[in-house]
Amino acid sequence: MNLTHLKNLGFGNWFQERLESSKLDDFGIARVATVYGENYSVTNGEREFIAEITGKIMFSAESPLDYPTVGDWCYVQQFDGNSLAIIHEIFERKSILKRKRAGKSVEFQSIAANIDYALIVQSLDADYNIRRFERYLVMAREGRIEPILLLSKSDLLSEAEIEEKKAEILETNPKINVVAFSNKAETNLDAVKNLLLPGKTFCLIGSSGVGKTSLLNKLLGEDRFATREIKQKDSKGKHTTTNRHLLKLKSGAMIIDTPGMRELGNIAVEAAIAESFDDITELETSCKFSNCSHTQEKGCAILSALADDVFSQERYENYLKILKESQHNKTSYAEKRKKSKGLGKLYRSIQKSNRKKY
Repeated sequence: MNLTHLKNLGFGNWFQERLESSKLDDFGIARVATVYGENYSVTNGEREFIAEITGKIMFSAESPLDYPTVGDWCYVQQFDGNSLAIIHEIFERKSILKRKRAGKSVEFQSIAANIDYALIVQSLDADYNIRRFERYLVMAREGRIEPILLLSKSDLLSEAEIEEKKAEILETNPKINVVAFSNKAETNLDAVKNLLLPGKTFCLIGSSGVGKTSLLNKLLGEDRFATREIKQKDSKGKHTTTNRHLLKLKSGAMIIDTPGMRELGNIAVEAAIAESFDDITELETSCKFSNCSHTQEKGCAILSALADDVFSQERYENYLKILKESQHNKTSYAEKRKKSKGLGKLYRSIQKSNRKKY
């Protein structure tokens, strides 16, 4: 095992401390670079291999989160002249970016794992939406990922207008790093590149048409991924990224591009909501009632602050919306897991009974 190559892929002290050296007699270590449905590509820093998972992983998985995702570290076994790898086990994850699966199904969807920084891309055109940014912020913090906000298409606004947008964001998120840039005018791209530290893993997230793929091409120094023209009528574009890729930049940083996400549902993210809306949630202890819903009660400190314009009506409504959605999905998910476990016990009982008969 070449530890230097693994370190260059982000296999730092956190993972080395969790390495079970006894397993290295049978397995190597690799990182998932791409997910292709039920197949994967993994890399050990020297070569990339097509990979499959064992039946044990497949049949013991209780949710999609139990399957490998881009950025995962795994114990692998190589076959066919090292052209094929079998994933036997997934390392404990340092962080994970996940969301509620799009649609009515209350289930998690993993986006990428072991990310150090989430680069949230928000465009400064007609698609600019600070409420959407707040949702991405909750998603990143729930996954134990440090968020950075990138404001794309800065060529569309004046310096004064850009500073006004930054001030609006920093008023409620004073610790977040905000960088405005333009792919078209190629302004401030060096400031973005300077964020990308060697040995660290970054993930580009944002809605369709904000310029993630164009930025990725700029960072790679080549037009490796296709982009599409934005429709002038509504400033919206169709995302061109269909798979997630783990890519290594010349700087030594790793970066993962993701498809544009139309739905940003969250499940059980109360702690991340508290951190992202701390100007609101820190007032909860001052409410008259411990079970205050913050919607109509007399003596509600949050409603009082809202009346005094401590925060905007839009921010307050987004806080309530994300919180209610998270709590509803949490309850639905718990019920689904309980039902699934019950069915699992029933199937095992039937199988055991049939074995006794024969």
